Amino acid sequence: MDRVAYETFARLEHDHFWFVSRRAIFTELLDRYLPAVADRSRQILDIGCGAGGMLRLLQRYGEVAGLDVDHEYLAFCRERGFPNVLCGSGYELPFGDGRFDLVSLFDTLEHIPEEVAALREVRRVLRPGGMVLISVPAYQWLWSQNDRIAHHCRRYTRGRLERALRDAGLEVVRSSYFNSLLLPLIVPAVLLQKLRERLGKLPAGYNNMSVPIARPINRLFAALMSSERYLLRLGNLPLGHSALALARRGD
Repeated sequence: MDRVAYETFARLEHDHFWFVSRRAIFTELLDRYLPAVADRSRQILDIGCGAGGMLRLLQRYGEVAGLDVDHEYLAFCRERGFPNVLCGSGYELPFGDGRFDLVSLFDTLEHIPEEVAALREVRRVLRPGGMVLISVPAYQWLWSQNDRIAHHCRRYTRGRLERALRDAGLEVVRSSYFNSLLLPLIVPAVLLQKLRERLGKLPAGYNNMSVPIARPINRLFAALMSSERYLLRLGNLPLGHSALALARRGD
């Protein structure tokens, strides 16, 4: 990716309804499950930080470090004012045992072939009682060209995500689907995309973020998807285009 691509992605993270709504939903969960601290003593690690789209949000909760495998992404993070970012593998986190109070993997776990091995590393760097917040794309039957372009290894059900966390020795505190209200629009769009691909009529490089969205529609989608944070106060959502889980290191 060149600089224009990084800047485009950073712009999408700022304006696109999917990114805006994710931040609203994750903020709701973090506000609810992380006790307030008067200082910045809480240590946070964002694995797969990419262009840094979630780092500013996480700074509200403590001192944040970012980790990614892409050197150029990390250089772009530093230019954006996030100096505490490192290049490293999810299988061998460059941190000591029990270092962090919170580890986040926002749409990262699906990129990692050995998911449980990576989650065991997450557990190692969490302090006892520390938490991990994860989001992933849902439903393998929605696999499309977008997943291949993004180098996904899999999509998830809520049950599979919970099993991976438990196999890594983590205690699941909360799990749910989200991006539920827009699912009736997303499913036919993805199925049409899969049909076009089968017929050889899908442009090379086509993906979800390449589709232009008019500003009024983007605002409407953001309002709908963001409103799910209120539904999550009442309980877990039974279906959705994405899944999330909050888990704890119990010992």
